[in-house]
Amino acid sequence: MLILLPPSEGKADAGAGRRLDLARLSLPELNPVRERVLTALTALTAEPPETALAALGLGAGQHDELRRNARLTRAATAPAGRIYTGVLYEALELGTLPPTAQRAAGRQVLVSSGLWGAVRLTDRIPPYRCPIGARLPGTGALPALWRPALGPALTAAAGTGPVLDLRSGAYAAAWTPRGELAGRTLTVRVLHEWEVDGERVRSVVSHFNKATKGRLVRDLLVHGVRPRTADGLLTALRDLKYTVSEQPSASGRPRQVDLVVSEL
Repeated sequence: MLILLPPSEGKADAGAGRRLDLARLSLPELNPVRERVLTALTALTAEPPETALAALGLGAGQHDELRRNARLTRAATAPAGRIYTGVLYEALELGTLPPTAQRAAGRQVLVSSGLWGAVRLTDRIPPYRCPIGARLPGTGALPALWRPALGPALTAAAGTGPVLDLRSGAYAAAWTPRGELAGRTLTVRVLHEWEVDGERVRSVVSHFNKATKGRLVRDLLVHGVRPRTADGLLTALRDLKYTVSEQPSASGRPRQVDLVVSEL
């Protein structure tokens, strides 16, 4: 099983680890595009601060993010699982997983990234800021830039097993499984269900969507879930007491699953 996660805007400091070495990252076939985006992102820091902030979708008080980007090639690194610190990763609590679950996370999880394309949780990266919607000099739209490279790399990473795609729509635009692989891919939408005047109503969850997905991945890893098919993954989720229902999807597109929660 391959699990695809979004990155987080929040990043931890890397500490005193070794510097970035692209040759050590997983999916080395992505390195030519990584080098191009890294060069463009570093070059952006030489632009006027207002220009660089706008290109990255940052506010006037986020100059520290530009300083981080300026020293990417010489900054200390840490495993990606420690660098990403957002809501999903707080709920995943990677550092508290049992050793077997941590090893499974290192094998099964890939984190999407506007800068790296995709990395494993064990890959050493520096803290950075490069959302998939960034407008970098000379690269064009990042989803379009990444798509030709990510297609073969992630298809190979998926192998013959199911894919649990928990990425946001912006990152899914950089690669969407098609054909036979799409039939093995489950995309998840989190819905909150509660009662109003005796009626059960549902709405799409926004902020808590990330925490729910983090807990979901943690449960799969802790319980050693290793389904061979997408249907087997659905069964495993129900066995873990998740309320899931599959929605109609177009032929050749990933399967769509609603995960319903009553508590946030």
